[in-house]
Parts: sequence; C-alpha cells; structure tokens
Amino acid sequence: MPFREAAATWARIGIASFGGPAAQIALMHRVLVREKGWLDESRFLHALNFCMLLPGPEAQQLATYVGWLLHRVRGGLAAGLLFILPGAVVMAALAAGYAAWGNVPAVAAAFAGVKAAVLAIVADALIRIGRRALKDGRAYALAAGAFTAIFLFDLPFPLIVAAAGLIGCLRRGTAAAEIGTGGGPGLAWRPAGIALAAWMLPVAALSALLGTSHVLSETAWFFSKMAVVTFGGAYAVLSYVAQEAVATYGWLAPGEMLDALGLAETTPGPLILVVEFVGFLASWRDPGGLDPLLAGLIGAGLTLWVTFAPCFLFIFAAAPHVERLRGLPRISGALEAVTAAVVGVILNLAVWFALNALFRDVPKESWGPVSVHLPDPASIDIGAVGLALLAGLAMFVLRLGLMPTLGVSAAAGLGLHFAAA
Repeated sequence: MPFREAAATWARIGIASFGGPAAQIALMHRVLVREKGWLDESRFLHALNFCMLLPGPEAQQLATYVGWLLHRVRGGLAAGLLFILPGAVVMAALAAGYAAWGNVPAVAAAFAGVKAAVLAIVADALIRIGRRALKDGRAYALAAGAFTAIFLFDLPFPLIVAAAGLIGCLRRGTAAAEIGTGGGPGLAWRPAGIALAAWMLPVAALSALLGTSHVLSETAWFFSKMAVVTFGGAYAVLSYVAQEAVATYGWLAPGEMLDALGLAETTPGPLILVVEFVGFLASWRDPGGLDPLLAGLIGAGLTLWVTFAPCFLFIFAAAPHVERLRGLPRISGALEAVTAAVVGVILNLAVWFALNALFRDVPKESWGPVSVHLPDPASIDIGAVGLALLAGLAMFVLRLGLMPTLGVSAAAGLGLHFAAA
C-alpha cells in the first residue's frame, strides 16, 4: 500500500486511540486486520506477542512494529510518532491548564471526583491483569513477593522486575528451542544505532551543560531509566514513578499523581503519557530563570523524548530477529514471571492511591528495614469515600466504562463542592 495511505491510517488510529492499551490494540486489530487487510490474524498476534516481550507501552510498540513491517524504518517512525503526538499535544495543554488553574476550588473539586474514578480504574486493571497473569501458585507467590518488596521494604521497581525475570529464566528448562531465521544483524544495527544516539546524546549534553542536579538533567536520566524497566504497562510503572517523583525528587504531591493519571485517561495515545505531566510540573516549579510555561513545555518535551526514543530503539534493533526471540523458552519464562510480579506492583499502586485519596494524613512509619505508610484514621475524608463508592458502582456494577465513569465522578465532585458552598 502507498506510504501516504498508511500514514493517514496511523494518524486516524492515533486520534481515536482512547481507553488504554486493551482498547488501542482492539482498534488496531479492527483497522489493520479487518478493514485494511494489511496483516492476517496470526501475523497480528505474532507482532503483539513480540511487543509484550519488550519494556515500554505495548500498544505504541505494536504500531511501530507493524509500521516497520509495512515500510521499514520510515513506516515505523510514522506509525509510532503519529500514535503518540495527538495525546502528547492534548496532555501538554491539560498540564499547562492544571498548573495555572488547578488550585481553583471548582477545578479542585472536579479533580477530587477524578481521583475517585482513578481508584476504580486501577482496581479494574488489577483484576483484569491478575486474571490473565496468575495461573498457578508460583505466579501468586511472585505477585505476593513483589507487593511485599515494594510496599513493606520500599525496594525499587527495576530490582523487582530484574529478580522476577531471573526467577522466570531459571524455572524454564534448557531444552533447545526451534529458532526462526528472522533477519540478519546488518538490517538492524544502523537504525538502532541512530535511535540509541538520539536517546542518549541529549541526556549527556544536558548533564554536561546544566549539571546533574538541574531539574532537566534529573528528569532526563530518571525517565531514561524508567523507559527500560516499564514491563507490564503504564499501571505497573506508575508505582515506580510515584515512588521516585513524589518521595525522592519531590516533583509532585501524592494527590497530583492521581490527577495526572486521571488526565492521561482522558487523552488519546498510550497511558504512559502521564509522565509528560510529571515532566511539565517538575520544570514549571523549577524553571531556572525561564518563563514557567516555556520551562514546563521543555520539561514535557524532554520527558517524552527519553521515554519513547527507547521504544523505537527496541523495535528497530529486535524486529529483524523477532522469530528467533519468540523461540527462546527462557525469554517467555522471564516474561511470565515479570507479568506475575507486575500484579503485585499494581496492587501496591492501588493501595497507595487509595490511602492518599481517602485520607488527608498518611505518615510514613519505619521499623528497621520495614517502611510503610499508615493513615491517621481521624483524617479520613468522608466526601472522598463517597465519591470512591460512586465510582466503584459506575465501573463494576453499572459497567459504564472508562470515560463515563470519569465524567460521572468529576460531576459528582463538582456537585459536592456547590452543595457545600
């Protein structure tokens, strides 16, 4: 098919890709397999399984990989970028509006409803991923271990992912697998090398020019590190982002992470665009002599760059070898173990969000190596509890879906505000 037709199709998919990775993958299946017939069913599933092996947003990488299949490097770039750009533009505008007007009482009330909806959305994601990933006692043990490690011992997310992957590798037998031919390394090294340079050179240049303690250098290095450990999708990595962006760097308050996720749920594109919000606010609040809006946009753009450049690197480097990668049993074993551990990480995210949404005071208590957030019962927010129950009713009983649940919850938050006024 002509490249122009493919680019127009990717733009249409990017604009319509609401609802998270499951909805986005379903949209691509309908357009690419059923409407256009560019891939058959087995080839689409093959591409999806390959992208599930990689760190990063699987829906965006699926678009990039299919674009590469159709038109090689220019096709992968067009597909991946057009999948990201519509949501990135919307998120930049939402982050700027939030930074400027987020403290307006009516706006804060609407976001209180959004936070309640986020609790229901994360709980729904936990249930769906848990049903898929927890198939036996070993998987449940991995999930419980991951939750314990991050909730009680505050261990970093990358360490948990690495440990789970190693356990999965060791569990698999050493029998030889059938290896497909894939493609030669000469097909991959040049675009992969360009993607690696595009990813790392700006990070190194910023550190050299501004120093490693500057907010732009910190965000560049942090989100570069995050990009290589984002197994399990956005909900899993959000726990890691919240742990570092709130507790370590102080870029956001806990409630603002809830707001960020709520905004990301309303935009097209990958849910991991939530990191753009974090990068914007971090630079907005520490502009370093620049206009805050300009600094925020630079921070948002830099965050996007270091988050998504690795996605193109992984696709361009590995796509020619995809058949060979699929045939390695140790890789599939590692993926299964990481997916199980991710359930525990998402459970930690759900608990962390619930504590910070429903209680006004959540101090951190420590006993030796154990460190845990324990809410003050007297600080419970009855209005937030009511909003959370309403969001749960909309999501799980009435099954209104993501966008209607967000709308109902935001409207209820506004209603409580005006009733109190």
